[in-house]
Amino acid sequence: MRIPAFGVGTFRLAGQAAVDSVRTALELGYRSVDTAQIYGNEVEVGQAIADSGVARSDLFLTTKIWTAHYARADLAASLHASLDKLRTDHVDLTLIHWPAPGNGVALTETMEALLEAKAQGLTRQIGISNFNIDYTRQAIAIAGKDAIATNQIELSPYLQNRKLVAFLQEQGIAVTSYMTLAYGKVLQDPVLVRIAARHDATVAQVALAWALQLGYAVIPSSTQRANLASNLLARELAPRLDRDDMAAIATLERNGREVSPAGLAPEWD
Repeated sequence: MRIPAFGVGTFRLAGQAAVDSVRTALELGYRSVDTAQIYGNEVEVGQAIADSGVARSDLFLTTKIWTAHYARADLAASLHASLDKLRTDHVDLTLIHWPAPGNGVALTETMEALLEAKAQGLTRQIGISNFNIDYTRQAIAIAGKDAIATNQIELSPYLQNRKLVAFLQEQGIAVTSYMTLAYGKVLQDPVLVRIAARHDATVAQVALAWALQLGYAVIPSSTQRANLASNLLARELAPRLDRDDMAAIATLERNGREVSPAGLAPEWD
């Protein structure tokens, strides 16, 4: 993977809660942090990183370009603004946040602007988020598959999205799973509860370990130190999930999508 397998997410975290979550994660050993322009917390993420004392060179920092900045005239300027908020001169990965079909800016223009931002040194890598197969094919035609580090997509035991995942893996594009716990809905699932009990683990660890074993990167978030620490243990659990465990989790697919905003989301595969 060209991206870290385990990071901390910041979706829906604001103000001091965002600062504390990222600072605590860094104290616990996280070195990958995921944010986005629309989250409204890049300033807080930057503060947490500055407060942590962790060297910038030891961190992998991801942000996402919001749809209002997809035009060539706006994208680089918006990324400069993000860098100022994050207190850095570059991010390690910049993603197009949503395909946003019909927003008036051609994907070619946005992808080319993102490539230009990379050429300027504003971002080390580029990628996409919430792209279906069709939009991913379009992005590949514009930038080349080797330029696209990841597609960050909603994945959980309840939304396994196998067709899209198989396509991405065929193209050599890393898969990043967000919403891996399905807003906590998987935490009471009887199948996952049984697997967790057998491994003396938490259900959250099982869900994250499932994603890791499948080769996905994960970016869970929490405001609780105990949960942030516990989530990290999924890395140790992942190789211990056996064939029966993975087969049982495979049966949980229910197309349980949690995030699909009108006007932003594509037609899902």
